[in-house]
Amino acid sequence: MKRINQQLLAGLLLGAAAFVSTAAHAAVNVLACEPEWQSLTEELGGDKVKVASATNALQDPHRVEARPGLIARTRNADLLVCTGLELEIGWLPVLMQQSGNGKIAAGQPGHFEAGSFVPRLDVPTKLDRSEGDVHAAGNPHIQQNPHNIALVAVALSKRLAQIDPANAAYYQARQANFSTRWNAAMLKWEQQAAPLRGVAVVEHHKNMEYLMNWLGMHQVGTLEAKPGVEPSAAHLGELLAQLQQTPAKMVIRAAYQDARASEWLSGRAHIPAVVLPFTVGADDQSKDLFALFDTSVQRLTKALK
Repeated sequence: MKRINQQLLAGLLLGAAAFVSTAAHAAVNVLACEPEWQSLTEELGGDKVKVASATNALQDPHRVEARPGLIARTRNADLLVCTGLELEIGWLPVLMQQSGNGKIAAGQPGHFEAGSFVPRLDVPTKLDRSEGDVHAAGNPHIQQNPHNIALVAVALSKRLAQIDPANAAYYQARQANFSTRWNAAMLKWEQQAAPLRGVAVVEHHKNMEYLMNWLGMHQVGTLEAKPGVEPSAAHLGELLAQLQQTPAKMVIRAAYQDARASEWLSGRAHIPAVVLPFTVGADDQSKDLFALFDTSVQRLTKALK
């Protein structure tokens, strides 16, 4: 009997040691709302994080269905990394409520909004919903400017360290390495994109403002008459007539947006239609954050030629 008790005790101790070892090496479970934040979290977290994205690059991030699998991911998350600025307002509150995960509630360390850490564009002076899909906190498509990515990276590495203090030095080192590589890449992109400064474009939806602001481009029209309202034949006709007086060099859209309106305008205004990845994973050329901007700059400069 004594021998059995000793064996039982040894087994319990071994199991406890294995549990402690597993817990010490458990990855931080992260749910990113958009692919760009999944990619950034992986850059900063390495093998200390396990990251999934609630959306993919070919989805409109304003509109996402709270599916059971997504609810389960939310329930198990230690950290939620989203844009904020009302981008996810149509689906994230429902997802969080159904998950019942208090760790990622607003105000908790597990709730991270990237939009809180960057300068915002298009903040309305007054709210008028008759003007379409207007965001009270400003334009939420912040990932289109790499300087914003740099600012978010600093804040996110600190948040990872807060969530997982045992690996704080690891996150700090990875952020420093990312920053070195990212700053060099930004210099390269800005040199390559110098010919784009001052170029006029038409965009599908007001989701390229941060990109254009960074590169010195400007918009002379949108395919949508109002943000979030699909292009109409009447509006496209008016836009085509407008371009006779105020020409544009190209019409741009995100990969997730319907091509028909931009191709219609491209054909009649005789300007290139440019498809930009908008976020990570939109095509085979845009598999991470670095490739996202490589592809975007390359396609814009090519359209000028």
